[in-house]
Amino acid sequence: MIERIKSAMVGLGTLWVLVLMAILSVISLAIMLERAWLYISIHDDIEALMRDLGRLLRSGDLEGARKRLEQSKSAEAAVVVAGLVEADLGVHAAEEAMAGASALQRLKLERRLNYLGTLGNNAPFIGLLGTVIGIVAAFDELGRATNLGPAGSGAASQLAPSAVMSSISEALVATALGLLVAIPAVAAFNFFQRVVRTTLSNTEALGHVLLAHLKAVDTPQPLALPKDGEEKRASKPPAKSKSEESEEGTV
Repeated sequence: MIERIKSAMVGLGTLWVLVLMAILSVISLAIMLERAWLYISIHDDIEALMRDLGRLLRSGDLEGARKRLEQSKSAEAAVVVAGLVEADLGVHAAEEAMAGASALQRLKLERRLNYLGTLGNNAPFIGLLGTVIGIVAAFDELGRATNLGPAGSGAASQLAPSAVMSSISEALVATALGLLVAIPAVAAFNFFQRVVRTTLSNTEALGHVLLAHLKAVDTPQPLALPKDGEEKRASKPPAKSKSEESEEGTV
């Protein structure tokens, strides 16, 4: 069984590993470019958007706030627009609407990132597999040269070392290619994850601006209570005039 596995590995060689790594690297590069284009296209000045939203909400212009948010292509604005649509139903309805919209935006932002993470973790192992196959092929060639012995032809004995070195070089190329594919994938994955976390944090901050306004509108204003001096003056009966006192004395 071991001989069959060794024969299969030596027969296939490391070429298929190199081709596979090349295909995976092309797919990885395409995903990185697509994700970078998406994040750039939805980027916006969130601080300015937050200031404009707060100003419009304080003035009571909900329609103007909605139009201002719809002008932005950012994920943060899309989430808060969902809350504004349900604002007339109350604070809890707006909060739930923004939670649902935030979940959808998270899925949109994290799409295909798992591929980069998986490739970054496993590309070195694929390269290591090519390395193992190359070393097995090298030792197989060395074993054949040894089996020839002194009686073997001189030409075969001279070709054996070159075949061994060729197999070892292919093994090292597979390892290097695995690292070259994994390092950019891991770096891009970590960077894009940071972008997603920042976007979701900005979404939460922008949503709190809307919720603060809705809670302030729904909260009834407390009644003004009279002070202690006013209560005493209100409970004290009014003073009687002199004519009223003289009439009481006559009676």
